Amino acid sequence: PASIRKMGDKIEAKKIALDAGVQCVPGFNEPLEDYSQAKLLAKEIGYPVMLKASAGGGGKGMRIARNDAECREGFERATSEAKSSFGDDRVFIEKYVDQPRHIEIQVLADKHGNYIYVGERECSIQRRHQKVIEEAPSPFLDEKTRKAMGKQAIALAKAVNYISAGTVEFIVDSKRNFYFLEMNTRLQVEHPVTELVTGLDLVEWMIRIADNEKLTIKQTQVKLDGWAIESRIYAEDPYRNFLPSIGRLVSYRPPGESKHVRVDTGVHEGGEISMFYDPMVAKLCTWGRNRKQAIGHMRNALDRYYIRGINHNIPFLASVMGKKRFIDGALTTNFIAEEYSEGFSDKDLPANNRMT
Repeated sequence: PASIRKMGDKIEAKKIALDAGVQCVPGFNEPLEDYSQAKLLAKEIGYPVMLKASAGGGGKGMRIARNDAECREGFERATSEAKSSFGDDRVFIEKYVDQPRHIEIQVLADKHGNYIYVGERECSIQRRHQKVIEEAPSPFLDEKTRKAMGKQAIALAKAVNYISAGTVEFIVDSKRNFYFLEMNTRLQVEHPVTELVTGLDLVEWMIRIADNEKLTIKQTQVKLDGWAIESRIYAEDPYRNFLPSIGRLVSYRPPGESKHVRVDTGVHEGGEISMFYDPMVAKLCTWGRNRKQAIGHMRNALDRYYIRGINHNIPFLASVMGKKRFIDGALTTNFIAEEYSEGFSDKDLPANNRMT
């Protein structure tokens, strides 16, 4: 519980990370008192800056500011959103890394002092700081950077005596400099892609560790085999600025599972998508010998996914898979904003998916 509390507070987490020798984004590691202080620090750090809720998560309580006017608005909105979402209005400020990639390291730790990292996940395809598509490994990292990030992830986990499966998230710039973002002291939505490329069952290991078992996997035994991609199937309308969709699943037929396709879902035909829960319908995952194959399997699986009764984002996901920039692996967290600057429409679909 102490580990969860420490890492759940972003300000506290950053202080612990710095003490553990983990690279952090330059910024001010105390709660901001008011806009005047935010403006002063923003000029000292240098625009653009990011205003972030200390108790935040899921993209809530985060605002980018590129000038004083945006700093004022960002501070007010981040504070308000943090209070309404988390009951904690503390906001801090740090440098915004331009053209960033969001890459996270999966760690496992037992009660006997054994720590390993089991590769990374690239989570740069995001909309409003909410992940949409994840993959493992990252098309950007080299072995040297992966090892360096893994070592720092373990250093942080050790610093808070973390036990179980957890994830240390980093922002990575275009020169492969990486900076600590936050630690998730839990299982991640995107954990299946790690399982698909490592052959490890992370949930099983969480249970084994909780039952006081020792990790039997050594760091040198962790191998990455092939490539995996996860698409988050959401109940939302991409043609109407991703407006949430609710209603009955009149027809629901996911693609059949195989060694190349995995579907994690908790819904069923005839079930109801309500307004009270997260809009995620399923996690569609594919595996291939390489990234090109994994993308091909994902495009085929998306084509075979059949949902009626609610609006969903499958056409949008198919569009992303067909974008040259995605295929080339030229990803940043700005991908969706830049590739769909005028919103999503039928013209964004690959030629063979367009409506007639």
